[in-house]
Amino acid sequence: MFKIVKPFYLLINVTIIVGLLVIHFVLKESSYQSSLFFYTFPLPIIILIIVLLSIFLSRKMRKYNLAIAFILLIVWFSGSLKFHIADNVEETDIEVVFWNASHDRGFEETFKVNGGIPDVLVLVEMTENDFNKLQKKFPDYYFYKSVREIGIFSKLALKVVNEKSSKYNSTLINFETFGINFHAVDVSASMDVPRAWELGFINSLIKDTQNTIILGDFNVPFESVHLNKIKEEFNHAFSEKGNGFRETWFWNLPLLSLDHIWVSKDLKVLKTEKVNTFKSDHSMIKTFIRK
Repeated sequence: MFKIVKPFYLLINVTIIVGLLVIHFVLKESSYQSSLFFYTFPLPIIILIIVLLSIFLSRKMRKYNLAIAFILLIVWFSGSLKFHIADNVEETDIEVVFWNASHDRGFEETFKVNGGIPDVLVLVEMTENDFNKLQKKFPDYYFYKSVREIGIFSKLALKVVNEKSSKYNSTLINFETFGINFHAVDVSASMDVPRAWELGFINSLIKDTQNTIILGDFNVPFESVHLNKIKEEFNHAFSEKGNGFRETWFWNLPLLSLDHIWVSKDLKVLKTEKVNTFKSDHSMIKTFIRK
């Protein structure tokens, strides 16, 4: 075990910790540059860094690092870790599933990961699907394929109202099924493109705030200021009725909650589940809705 108490190392330790805390709690997404650091250093990563820095300190100084890490752990748990009692789901309720399939999975494999065929399913970054074969295998169901690797499935007829993409490939598909207005979202993951631009584009397209569900990969965490407009009018399905950590990325480690299902407040969220899987670096999320 290293024990380094020289002022130089103490200064480095303090500088790194203060810098990380300022980025996460003060600067956040105030600029394009600060937003890159904000996304790169979520609270779990900051906690890990602070703990690792303590290895190089004496026992006397190490306790301060561990105390800070413990406080941040409580802050993270209080925001991310959810416990709810699910409501009973009836046959008339609607199962809605979203998954970023990471280019390797299609509809049929998604059904297997989900443990059954949901009522409504949205896939982003899906692999190529033989839609003619799918339609023959599931003749009573409905499929839609976007040019942007977004796939939509519904047990009832679906109507695509609109599909728009930004010049940086963020896409929103407005469709209707089960008598509900849906917005399927896939925000560009490019670090060269400010999220403010892309979430501004998405927010500008969402006009409905009743009888509406928004679901997709927003590529910003739940804490992002760019989700504030949606938070005002919609309930976050997992925060409302989920259990466990809210984060959906990375490879089952709860680092960032990039994938979201938002439900208008006139609809009832009965229960929400996160399905961890190594078939994608994103967890699947599903929720049960009652009109």
